[in-house]
Amino acid sequence: MTTSEPARLTVVPPGGGRVGELGDIGVHFKLWGEDTGGALAVVEHPFPVGALVTPHRHTREDEYSIVTEGEIGFRSGDREVVLGPGGYIAKPRGELHAMWNAGPAPARMIEIISPAGFEHFFREVAELIAAGPSAAGDGGDLAERYGLQFGEAEWLPGIIERYGLKA
Repeated sequence: MTTSEPARLTVVPPGGGRVGELGDIGVHFKLWGEDTGGALAVVEHPFPVGALVTPHRHTREDEYSIVTEGEIGFRSGDREVVLGPGGYIAKPRGELHAMWNAGPAPARMIEIISPAGFEHFFREVAELIAAGPSAAGDGGDLAERYGLQFGEAEWLPGIIERYGLKA
C-alpha cells in the first residue's frame, strides 16, 4: 500500500495575504495556483470611488466575481449589471468586459480565476507600480504573455459619464 502525502493546507487569516496596487484598484492575494494544484486562484480587489477597470478580454481563464462591499458595475459582452454585497457574476474567457465602482462609497469584490495563473499578472503589475516610474517600460509584453487583450468599446463613454468615473 502506497502512502501519499495529504494535500497542503493553506490558511489565510482575515486581512492576510500579500497586497499590491494595480493603478485604479488594489489587489489582495488570497490563494495562488500553487495552493490549489493550478485549479484556481483567489484575489480580492478594493475599488475606490470612481475606479474603472477598462474593457479587456482574457483568452486563457474565466473569472467569477463576488461583491462583498459597496456596488460594482459589470459589463460583459452586451450585458450590464450593478451588483451589491452578495452578488455573483461569471465572466467567460474570450468576452470583452469591464468593471467599475458604481456607488458613492468604496467597494470590494472577490475574484476567482480559473484556471490559476493570471494572479501572476497582477503580481507583476503591482511590482512594476511599486518600483516607480523608472520601471514603467519594463512591462511592455505583460498583457501578451498572460493572454490579455484590451479592446475598444462603444459603450464605455456612456458608463464613464453615468457613474462619474475616472477616464
